[in-house]
Amino acid sequence: MFRFAALRPAPSPAYDAAQEGGAHELGALPEWDLTDLYTGEDAPELKRDLDWLEKACADFAAGYEGKLDTLDADGLLECIKRDERISNVAGRIMSFAGLRYQQDTTDGARAKFLSDCQEKVTNYTTPLVFFTLELNRLEEDRLTRMYAQNAELARYEPVLRRIRAMKPYQLSDELERFLHDMGVVGDAWERLFDETIAGLTFSVAGEDLGIEATLNLLTDQDRDKREAAARELGRVFGKNVRTFSRVHNTAVKEKEVVDRWRGMPTPQTGRHLSNDVEPEVVEALRDAVVAAYPKLSHRYYELKRRWLGLDKMQVWDRNAPLPIQDEKVVDWETARETVMNAYAAFDPRMGELAEPFFDKGWIDAAVKPGKAPGAFAHPTVTDVHPYVLLNYLGKPRDVMTLAHELGHGVHQVLAADQGELLANTPLTLAETASVFGEMLTFRRMLDNAADARERKVLLAGKVEDMINTVVRQIAFYDFECKLHAARRQGELTPDDINQLWMSVQAESLGPAFEFMDGYETFWAYIPHFVHSPFYVYAYAFGDGLVNALYAVYEEQPEGFQEKYFEMLKAGGSKHHKELLAPFGLDATDPAFWDKGLSMISRLIDELEEMED
Repeated sequence: MFRFAALRPAPSPAYDAAQEGGAHELGALPEWDLTDLYTGEDAPELKRDLDWLEKACADFAAGYEGKLDTLDADGLLECIKRDERISNVAGRIMSFAGLRYQQDTTDGARAKFLSDCQEKVTNYTTPLVFFTLELNRLEEDRLTRMYAQNAELARYEPVLRRIRAMKPYQLSDELERFLHDMGVVGDAWERLFDETIAGLTFSVAGEDLGIEATLNLLTDQDRDKREAAARELGRVFGKNVRTFSRVHNTAVKEKEVVDRWRGMPTPQTGRHLSNDVEPEVVEALRDAVVAAYPKLSHRYYELKRRWLGLDKMQVWDRNAPLPIQDEKVVDWETARETVMNAYAAFDPRMGELAEPFFDKGWIDAAVKPGKAPGAFAHPTVTDVHPYVLLNYLGKPRDVMTLAHELGHGVHQVLAADQGELLANTPLTLAETASVFGEMLTFRRMLDNAADARERKVLLAGKVEDMINTVVRQIAFYDFECKLHAARRQGELTPDDINQLWMSVQAESLGPAFEFMDGYETFWAYIPHFVHSPFYVYAYAFGDGLVNALYAVYEEQPEGFQEKYFEMLKAGGSKHHKELLAPFGLDATDPAFWDKGLSMISRLIDELEEMED
């Protein structure tokens, strides 16, 4: 059952902009202080923990392998607690190595340190593979009786239930050990992707930029700059497309082989199982979003086309600021105050939980050469704290990214009391607090808008964020579904993958757009396709869920905060149906997703009314 939290980069644009693609003063940007994990690569505590882990895993296997079916309720509880301790120590080691690597993925020493730690942890934990295999051989009736005998053991039922959901797809003990050992090979392809992306250089207007600063230009007020950035992205991605194609072909093929041996009915099955969500719920979400394309993205982008005064929009216009929008840079202190005020206004406890992220080195905000792109909140282990990575360039969207990742962080802090095995929230629910944090920040900014012009800019920005979270991510999901299906028929050329990408773009973005030559390669920089196949639908799930939650908050504010905190504290200890029941919501109801999507549609309605 051993597990430790993986680093999960998130699709968010976001060191000082003066050093990479800008000349504005953002103020002092925070950097991580990783000493709460270890003081360095040569820390004696790190060696101590590695030595402990090696012995603890060997002792665990010697004490329990082949014997799980002889344990009573108390014995099984003790066994699980020992496994949980192993997960904690391994998670601390890998969090430290992984976070250092994310700070500079082009540093060979950091890459080697991560690889060495990964190999050691993999080797040490290989003897534990038997644990989940033997757990899955226990009779359900026997487990039920043990839960009745020991309430503390019964607390672990949700995590055991999720493990046992893999029972139909379980291989022999020997093959499971083999796959465990081979995990470091698959991870090498992920690192190749990360290092390639982080090492790319883009030349725009005579300046050499990294990927974050170049993507940031796609939101510049100057259309010529946006076009130059988009074309340079296409040129550089095209130049490297064979590498990206090789990475995707290999990663998808590896997954297909493992899925085939396990007998999984679809490429998506593994993700649905890990998310503890029914396939029909995901398909209902996907179908509802695709059906809503005309009234959401198509309708909004037609509005934006008129605002920009264009006959057709290009990809570099998708996230362009409105003509009436001030070209302002939000310094770090203002961003902090904006998000903290929104959190504290909802509930003072939210502000108290968020404060240490800013004051104790839990955020790394600056754009730096070699730093991982995007943004994420990594929970580390339950007796330390999360760390947030941003690439902050002072755009209003970067403020929303801060609100988003801080929501993850608050969620992870609240769930930590569940312990290592139950704190980890399925991806579909993991996006709840992050998207809710964005919504709180947006609503506060909207309430404080100085005039109709500022209100329109804020509304348009929120609609675009929602479209990026819902429509764009479901288009990504459809692309992945097509990619995995096509790869099962044979090797895919870069042109094959390009065509799959373009097949979902026009459908999701609508008739307002034309697509430049080179845009067909833009699939290449999305990390989720390599790191976490089919992760992306979790964003749409989270946005729809939060829209429905926020509607409940507006309609019935009394007691909402307590129910909300209880939901976050539950971590992964409850199924989504159980978590949403106190709010009168049910994600298995087909009408649930329409409720969430209607909120986006109403915001577009308001924008259309402003045109009259």
